[in-house]
Amino acid sequence: MPKAIVIGAGIAGLASALRLKHQGFDVKVFEKNNYTGGKIHAVNLGGYRFDLGPSLFTMPNLVEELFQLFDKSPSDHFEYIRKDNICNYFWEDGTQFSASADIDKFVDEASAAFDEPKENIQNYLKKSKIKYNLTSPVFLEKSLHQTSSYLNLKTVKALGNAYKLDLNDSLDQVNSKSFKNPKLVQFFNRFATYNGSSPFKTPGIMSMIPHLEMHLGTYLPKKGMHDISQSLTRLAESVGVEFHLNSPVENIISEGKKASGITTHGKEYHADVIVCNMDVYTAYKNILKDAPKPEKTLKQERSSSALIFYWGINKAFKELDLHNILFSKNYKKEFEHLFEKKYFYKDPTVYINITSKHIDSDAPSGCENWFTMVNAPTHEGQDWDEQTTFIREKIINKINKTLNTQIEKYIEVEKVLTPQGIEKETASFQGSLYGTSSNNKFAAFLRHPNFSGFYKNLYFCGGSVHPGGGIPLCLMSAKIISQLTAKHL
Repeated sequence: MPKAIVIGAGIAGLASALRLKHQGFDVKVFEKNNYTGGKIHAVNLGGYRFDLGPSLFTMPNLVEELFQLFDKSPSDHFEYIRKDNICNYFWEDGTQFSASADIDKFVDEASAAFDEPKENIQNYLKKSKIKYNLTSPVFLEKSLHQTSSYLNLKTVKALGNAYKLDLNDSLDQVNSKSFKNPKLVQFFNRFATYNGSSPFKTPGIMSMIPHLEMHLGTYLPKKGMHDISQSLTRLAESVGVEFHLNSPVENIISEGKKASGITTHGKEYHADVIVCNMDVYTAYKNILKDAPKPEKTLKQERSSSALIFYWGINKAFKELDLHNILFSKNYKKEFEHLFEKKYFYKDPTVYINITSKHIDSDAPSGCENWFTMVNAPTHEGQDWDEQTTFIREKIINKINKTLNTQIEKYIEVEKVLTPQGIEKETASFQGSLYGTSSNNKFAAFLRHPNFSGFYKNLYFCGGSVHPGGGIPLCLMSAKIISQLTAKHL
């Protein structure tokens, strides 16, 4: 039986381990932490449960596929609900808008709320779907770095329709041309943050992202986001994947230009296939020191990071739902600060995620567990104590003004995670959430490929390589790995 080693038990590492096992490999996973899941982790504080990492769940079929590989019914092991309401949006002038998951209802209500012609919104969503359908088979489901990926009709079709992808305009330019109301422009500009980019820099092709929410739906695991990684861990253990926790990989062993194993705690493990789920920048720095470095790739601008306050709130807010956005008055200034000045703007956009809206056990009765996040610059030596104090005050002011409350009176539990903390806990270089940003139209091609150009048998998965960050794309990277490793069987 051929052997495979997976470095890192993040979501892409878990999915890769399962797909390799299904292919017939004997699989061992090595993880530096004492838990699996990477950024998809959780903590309990004073009667409150908090998901520490990703809070948005789309395309659950990619998780279900992993159970189906082993002829298991996904619903017996992993349950979730579909949200009727995608997100509640708030502006300081009193404007509120709840985005319905029903497309027709969304169009009707957005048209009324923003005084925008229905056809403008319908045309935008139609174009979003077209862009996704054109690009997904090319940019998301296959390696961009193999000639064979381009020798098919789907690629020819996508390239022939490149003029529809808005590659030469920024997302903000596309949205500003599509809508009259600046609030609706800001609403759709927000989707740039789904890959840690600026709407004023990222290309207009990113207007396909709303399709993931509005056509494919948003979901919540019944046991919280943490159950995504933990259900896959249990599945992996049940089918014979071997986990080695508290086992940081120190080096990738090579024989000439062939990767043949790893070392951890001074012990060697050998395999026919090595899959690296580490942040690719960190991997080259720490365990691929002798490999030629893809300098152009590694020097790319990093995606944004996050600063998160996990607050136990001893009050319930009926106007809030699972996902909530409190918008900045000046979105452009906010992103200029994040990507150019590298510190927080005085008027941040605030995201509040409250899983206790659906999971009663996540907070005491009458209370709520607030995952309160602002987009943050990457960690580049800032004084995060000072920055945290500054932005905490601005967040509280924003919440109080928007919701007409005094939120500081209701915070009874608090934990803080800074970009520096994200870098330390997840080995993500500079605390970036999605590896590199997508702030230029060639970003997809500049991401690190899913295979090594130097070492045979070495592959890469996860948010810092193709096709990108976020749960769905990480799971897709594992599918690409399985396509590439089939030749070893």
